[in-house]
Amino acid sequence: MARRGKAAIVLCLDVGFTMSNSASGEESSLEQAKKVMTKFVQRQVFAESKDEVAVVLFGTDGTRNDLASGDQYQNITVHRSLMLPDFDLLEDIQDVIKPDSEQADFLDAIIVCMDLLQKETIGKRYEKRHIELFTDLSSPVSEDQLEIIIANLKKTGISLQFFLPFPVDVDDGGGDTNASVHSQMHRHSFQRKGLTEQQKEGIDVVRKLMHTLDEEAGLEEIYTFRESLERLSMFKKIERRPMAWPCQLTIGSNLSIRIVAYKSVTEEKVKKIWTVVDAKTLRKDDVQKETVYCLNDDDETEVQKDDTIQGFRYGSDIVPFSKEDEEQMKYKTEAKCFSVLGFSRSSQIQRHYYMGNQVLKVFAAKDDENAAVAFSALVHALDELKAVAIVRYVYDRRCNPQIGVAFPYIKDAYECLIYVQLPYMEDLRQYIFSSLKNNKKCIPTADQLSAVDSLIDSMNLIYEDDDGETFEDLFKPSKISNPHFQRLYQCLQHKAFYPNEPLPPVEQHILEMLEVPRVVKERCQAPLEKVKALFPLKEVGKKKEEKTAQDIFKDNSEDGPNPKKPKIDDEEGSFSIIKLAEGNVTSVGSVNPAEDFRILVRQKNADFKDVSQQLINRIDQFLENKDSQYYMKGISCISVFREEAIKLSKVQCFNDFLQALKSKVVDKALADFWEIMIQDRISLITKDEAEGSLVTSEEAEKFLASKEKKNETLPPTDEGGDVDDLVSTIKT
Repeated sequence: MARRGKAAIVLCLDVGFTMSNSASGEESSLEQAKKVMTKFVQRQVFAESKDEVAVVLFGTDGTRNDLASGDQYQNITVHRSLMLPDFDLLEDIQDVIKPDSEQADFLDAIIVCMDLLQKETIGKRYEKRHIELFTDLSSPVSEDQLEIIIANLKKTGISLQFFLPFPVDVDDGGGDTNASVHSQMHRHSFQRKGLTEQQKEGIDVVRKLMHTLDEEAGLEEIYTFRESLERLSMFKKIERRPMAWPCQLTIGSNLSIRIVAYKSVTEEKVKKIWTVVDAKTLRKDDVQKETVYCLNDDDETEVQKDDTIQGFRYGSDIVPFSKEDEEQMKYKTEAKCFSVLGFSRSSQIQRHYYMGNQVLKVFAAKDDENAAVAFSALVHALDELKAVAIVRYVYDRRCNPQIGVAFPYIKDAYECLIYVQLPYMEDLRQYIFSSLKNNKKCIPTADQLSAVDSLIDSMNLIYEDDDGETFEDLFKPSKISNPHFQRLYQCLQHKAFYPNEPLPPVEQHILEMLEVPRVVKERCQAPLEKVKALFPLKEVGKKKEEKTAQDIFKDNSEDGPNPKKPKIDDEEGSFSIIKLAEGNVTSVGSVNPAEDFRILVRQKNADFKDVSQQLINRIDQFLENKDSQYYMKGISCISVFREEAIKLSKVQCFNDFLQALKSKVVDKALADFWEIMIQDRISLITKDEAEGSLVTSEEAEKFLASKEKKNETLPPTDEGGDVDDLVSTIKT
């Protein structure tokens, strides 16, 4: 599977005086042509294409080309030789190339382009040589050398495309009437303007030239400026070179098949080539980075890097872990592996089990007939039995093993196995939700079910004809570019040209990329209205608050139009009848331990550790009763403990308590109590909630989910290889 070879492309632009003419309120042909060229070069630059691009201008005031002599090939200039496209070329197209006051024969310009391609590609390997010519066909043209041009284009294999301000099938009353279907599709986009006699003659020459080069599809290589802009509106994706991953597919100890795997699907990531530069000079060398390690003391004592060691947080302790320890800890494998552990029914592998960041296509090794026969037998057997292979996959000896599924995939052109990674036990998230069927209010009526069925049918993205056969896919994700990349490239290109200006708004075609297709949007309006009528939304008013004795006897002497229910954590200076009724709290009692705890930790000279220990003792007493009423009281205490720990920066005290509580839950069979903890989402305090914490949100979630696991495992190391290494980026 070799990558596409590079191409040599010449952009040939007419800059004669007629190209600058335009109707009122419209862009000139030259401006439109420059936009098309800009879009094309942008795509090449951001796709990191290896294609080389040259620029030839005709209709220039001066002459600069190797064929110019006497009055031959005048007013034709080679503006740029073949080289990789870059931002300099984009700047040239936008700012340097201007309309001139002369004219030149576009056939002479084609000859100059052919000569350039012949000379500058000698000794180099190009898969394709191509000329793209932009003109309004207003310059005089001589057909004397037309046959020679056609013969040389065919002989050298140079392809040719025309880009015009109008379609070639304009009804000019003469010439070839066999207009291409391709052009007819876009006729409605152009306003019929009267063409000059010179343009009509130019159209005839272009038709004759392209039809002779390719009788069937020659006229389809003639495009309009507007049509081309629509096609080039998306930045081209980066080209990838597929590389084989050779291995042995083993079944047991005696059967081995030579295979080769290629990455088929993977998430494309932005190639981060950001660098830090000086804001004024924009030079990288003017900025130097220096990392210094310091102790967390008053003097911030500097520590040499050799005197530091990484540590792993284990509960409240830091466990030192050197690089040598990390190397010894790594899972050791002998070599790459693609070993079948067993077989399973395909129905047993649920779709939501698919994980990982890639999909591999596995083929028999090339030019190995024995491997091809054995591999084909395996694929067809799996397909006939509706079975899949469960596989142990290791990219190389540096990587951790994966478990995955390989299922058969048979097409007319080839057959292979598709490998997808499967989860380990720790990767699964088990959540229990109550069934909607248990709540009579949630059971839909027959009309509601019918309405939703109609809505789903109306939003079908596969258009079918009357015979029920698939006609058209209205939404093809494989053909949709990533809007994030499109927007990034748009902004980078803008900043390259206009560094001091704000970023432009998002282009409309990017916004429309993930919109509902227009046909579907129109088709689903009626079903949506029916669903809206059958599922009415009602505004729920605020429930009336229940009044308690505290509400009745509270102190209303404070100013304010709407005095709210007083809180215990008000400022110490505030005074109310509630505080008088509370008396002098000296310890965490059993009647209202949560509120006692709140009051005590806010007293002057309060020892948070001592008060929290009193609360912990009460929680232990409640759990010993193993009753739902006491469970809820314990939950209330834990919630208050957590809130106050965050407010008073006592994060570690609470996290240590919760770690110890979890071990008690497992040892004392308090699974019901822990289920309540999970439902109320009471977990470790994370660093997003308080600065003193080192716990991440993911670790807090994992702490709740895995009830049976007492010790956290080390986080998996990054598998530096994997099949990501099989794909190399084509660099400019």
